[in-house]
Parts: sequence; C-alpha cells; structure tokens
Amino acid sequence: MRVTNLNPADTIGASAWLVETGGHTMLLDAGTHPGTEGREGLPSYSQVADADVEAIALSHCHHDHCGSLPVALRHFPRARVLMTEPSHFIVERVLHNSVNVMKRQRVEKDIRDYPLYSHEEIDELSYLFQGFKYGHVEPWGAFAREGESPTLSFHHAGHVLGSAGIRVAHEKESLFYTGDVCFHDQTLLPKADFDGLKADVLILETTRGNTETPEGFTRDKEAKRFLDAIRAGLDRNAGVLVPVFALGRTQEVLGMIALAMQRGDLRKQPVYIGGLGRVFTEIYDLVSGRAPNRRPDLNLRDALDLRVLERKELNKIKLDGSLFVITAGMMSEHTLAHELAVRMAPVERHSIHFVGYAAPDTPAGKLRAAARGEAFHFSESGGELTRHCEMNCFDLSAHADRDELVDFAVRLNPRTILLGHGEPEARDWMEQTLRDRLPKLIIHQPAPGEAVEV
Repeated sequence: MRVTNLNPADTIGASAWLVETGGHTMLLDAGTHPGTEGREGLPSYSQVADADVEAIALSHCHHDHCGSLPVALRHFPRARVLMTEPSHFIVERVLHNSVNVMKRQRVEKDIRDYPLYSHEEIDELSYLFQGFKYGHVEPWGAFAREGESPTLSFHHAGHVLGSAGIRVAHEKESLFYTGDVCFHDQTLLPKADFDGLKADVLILETTRGNTETPEGFTRDKEAKRFLDAIRAGLDRNAGVLVPVFALGRTQEVLGMIALAMQRGDLRKQPVYIGGLGRVFTEIYDLVSGRAPNRRPDLNLRDALDLRVLERKELNKIKLDGSLFVITAGMMSEHTLAHELAVRMAPVERHSIHFVGYAAPDTPAGKLRAAARGEAFHFSESGGELTRHCEMNCFDLSAHADRDELVDFAVRLNPRTILLGHGEPEARDWMEQTLRDRLPKLIIHQPAPGEAVEV
C-alpha cells in the first residue's frame, strides 16, 4: 500500500490523501486550504496527474475536506464520489456556496483565479455523488472482476453531521482514515463510533495535538459557562454575538440555546442567524431521525424563533438585547460576523463569544488576541479597532482531545500510523506520545507531496 500526502502545506490545510492498493487508486478527501486564496490553496493534484483514480471518498463536508472536489474530478474524470447519506444532502450546497464566495472575492480582492469552478460544473458532476449508510461495505475498484475489488466503509466520526472515518480494505491489507473525529458527546451529535475496527495502517488527525486539556475540564461545565455568559449579556441589555461555522457549530450552539430556553435558563427571544446557517439547520432537522443524533426529539426550527439576518438589515438592526449566532467563525471580511464585530467590539456593554478555533491571522484571531482597551488592526475594511466589549473563548471543539486520539490509536494497534491535519508541534507531540505507548509502532509524518510505502 502506498499513501501520498497531497496537502500542499505543512499545517492544517487542504486535506487530500492518495491511496494505492492492489493496483487500485483512491483519493481520500479533496479539500481547500481555508487560509490560502486562489490555486495555491488546492491540493497538489498535478503531482499525481497520471494516477488513475477510481473513487474519491469524502470524510465530511467542511471546505478543508471537500472544497476542491470539482477540481479533483477534472484531474480524475473516471472517479465516482462516495460519502455518507447525510453528507450527500449537504455537499452540493457547500460547493455552490463556495462558488458564490469565490465570485465575491474575485471582485473584492481581485483574485483572478476565482471562481475555481462554476455552479454549472457542480450540477453536471452531481450524478457522480453517491451516499451510503454507516457501516455499509462498498466495492470501489472500477472494472474489477468480482471478488477482487477493494472495499470501503464509513464509520460515524462524531465531528459534524455526516462525518465519517473511512476504512479501506483489499485482500489482507486495511487502512483506516479518521478524518476529523470527536470522541466526546456534543449537544446534538454523539461521539464517534469506531468500536471493533481493525486496520494495519492508520491516518490520524492531530488538530489538537498541542492543546492540553485543563485539569477538571468537562464539556458540560464549559457549556454551562457559555450559557451563563449569554444570559449575563442579555440581562444587561447587551448585544451578544457568537461567530460560528455554518455547518456544525451553528447547529450545536442553537441546540444548547434551545434546550436552555426550554429549561428556563435563558429567556425566550429571537435568535438571528445567517442564511447558510439556516439552510444547514433545516438539513439537520430533516435528517434528525436518519443519522446519529442525541436529540432526535429536538427540532431547532420549532424550538427557536430563528430569524435570518439579511445584509440590507445589518446597519438598521438594534443590537441592544439581541442574540446573534452568525457565520463566519473566522470573521472573514464582508461577512455578517465581521460587520457586527466592527460595530460591537468598541462598545463596552456588548459581548462576543468564541466557541471554536480561529486562525491567528484572521480577523477573529486578531480580536481574540486583543486585550480590553487595546487598539489593533482588525482587517483591511474594518481598519483599526479598540476592543472594549466583553470577550470570552469557550472550548466547545468538535475535535477529539489529543489524549483521546492517542488512546484510540493504542486500541486500534495498527502496524503503521501516518500523522496529518495538524500543526508541526501538534504532530510532534502525538508522535512522541505514541512512541512511548507503542514502542514498535512505525510512525510517519509525510511532508507535503511525500509518498510513503506502508
């Protein structure tokens, strides 16, 4: 078996792994780098231009794992695209939204490469997309004789709706790719179900490899702290902003708020959300009985007074006493979250609460790093801001803690582990800890473009 890391950066970026086994070739994920614009954010597809890829398997529908799918299909026109059933509901909406964003950025930032693909191209390719139930074993080798095709299966990863770890097997060899995984229950999504899996080779994410879990930390206590902060802001008639990613964080935060309102811990009032967040929330409600779900009884649209905030209303809306759960999590320029932050950050009574990761060089990362009363450069359009508002960061991540990842690897006990999807320091911590736990384990950290024989 041969595995090639096609992520062009030595960090979390455009997730894509080329797997060759028994004369067959598959691509695991086809992402884009969330912090890199233009073609530089694409996986290194040209490096493997001669590969006869028969299938592309998606772990989930975040952009860093699926955002370059139409580009990948240009390089590998024989491939069909395999994913879970919930992801099949989501993927086209994610890609169409990407086109809209790229079109806007072409004008606003003069990025001549954009859009990397079109709405028409997505529609023309959609017949290749297939959704499968968790645990279903699917042959994927094109034109293989019966009984000789390698197979794959999807296993609930607990990260976001539709997320999956992917097991690839051929004859006596097997590989398991975690994708992004969460080994603890969230509000809506139950933890990953990787029980009983066996694999010779493991591709392991390391997102939180350099994040130590504080002594006594529990998700329930963190969720209570988050809800207490929202209540305190609303009680003093502040505007409260929670910047979130449209898929996953939006629905988890709305779930927490809905349950708190049902308990009487938060007063019932409208919750303003973004348009894309509304779309994915409706999908969550639609498939709640057909996908792993801790609260299939909770319909977010029925439980909450959700109101889509339109851009034309942005400068007119009253901030005092309003609750905003708004995309985007990184507060990219020209998004609703960015524009609300420009208005709210300088005002002492308002609150901005972060619930996930924000890259340091993004507007959200800069705001998180700013001390109260400190002037800082927010963005080109936002200019210089001085943060006077209350600001908090809550660890409500949908990624597994580093110790949970190590424990899973030890239970799986593969022959070889490939570490990816993490910063160098995160991967180094994981490698050293795994070597201490499994001294005979073969561990690789494939560099961008590096192929490893496993």
